Amino acid sequence: MPTSLHLAPSQALARPTGPAGLPPPDEGPVRWDSALLFKGQQELIIEHHGQSYRLRITALGKLILTK
Repeated sequence: MPTSLHLAPSQALARPTGPAGLPPPDEGPVRWDSALLFKGQQELIIEHHGQSYRLRITALGKLILTK
């Protein structure tokens, strides 16, 4: 069973942060290293607006997101 990951984006790649710990707006989208998210597993669950989504790594190393 996947475990919960509670990292702020700034903790994931140690980027400089602005107000409330968020990256400054001029730095573009937040980037996450997939190794930090998956922690050696092949899939994880993302909770979004009360819905669960499964993100998994395929045998070819691609990512697939399903509801």
